[in-house]
Amino acid sequence: MAIQNFQRYIDEVHTCPHCKTVMSCCEAPPIHVGDGLGWGSEVLFICLNDECKLFINGWSSIEARYGHHASYRYMEMPGSTESNVMMVGNAMAFTGSIIDLEALSKQNDRYKQEKASVKALATCVAQQDLKPAMFLILNEAANIENRRQALRLLLDLNDLACIDPIRNHTFRDSSLEQESNMILSQLLKNNFLKECVACAELIKAKASKCKHCQADQ
Repeated sequence: MAIQNFQRYIDEVHTCPHCKTVMSCCEAPPIHVGDGLGWGSEVLFICLNDECKLFINGWSSIEARYGHHASYRYMEMPGSTESNVMMVGNAMAFTGSIIDLEALSKQNDRYKQEKASVKALATCVAQQDLKPAMFLILNEAANIENRRQALRLLLDLNDLACIDPIRNHTFRDSSLEQESNMILSQLLKNNFLKECVACAELIKAKASKCKHCQADQ
C-alpha cells in the first residue's frame, strides 16, 4: 500500500459489538468472495479475537447450515460501522495480513520529513543549515538521487559536524559510501585538516603527532 493512502486509516478505531475488542486493520482480499468484485477499499477492520462469540458460534452455525468447516469474523469497512461478517476457513485467516498502523504512521512521518528535507536543500547552503542534508544522507529509505544531491552540498556547507555521523554510518549502497568518502576527504583538505590514523580525531594536515592521542602520523 502506498504511504499516502493509509494516512486516513491511522486514527480510525473500530470495536467489535460481539466481544468489545478493538478490531485489527487488515489488507483487503483482492476478490470479494460474494460477487467476484473488489471490496472498494484497500483495508478492512476485522475482529480477530478467537474468544469472540460470533467466531466461536460460527463453526456450528455454518456446519449446520452449509455442511462446511468454517466460521465468521466480524468486519467493518473504513469510515463505516455498518455490520458485516467475513467467512473464514480457520483461525489463522487474516492474521498474516494485519497492518501495523503505528509502524506505518512512523513510516509516513519519515516520508514527510524526507520531502521537507529535499525541499530545504534549495536553501540550506544559504542558510548554513546542515540538518536537511544529513537527514537524507543518513536515511537508507530515502531516494538515492536525493541522497547524492545532499552529499554534494557538503562542500558548500563546509560544516565539519557532518564527518563523524557519516563515518559511523553503514551505507547499503557501496557507490554512495565511496562518494561520501571522497567528499569528506575533500572537505578535510579544504579546511587543512586530516583524521588521525589512530584515533580518527581531526588534526592539522601538517601535524606529525596527534594532539589527542599522541600517535605519530
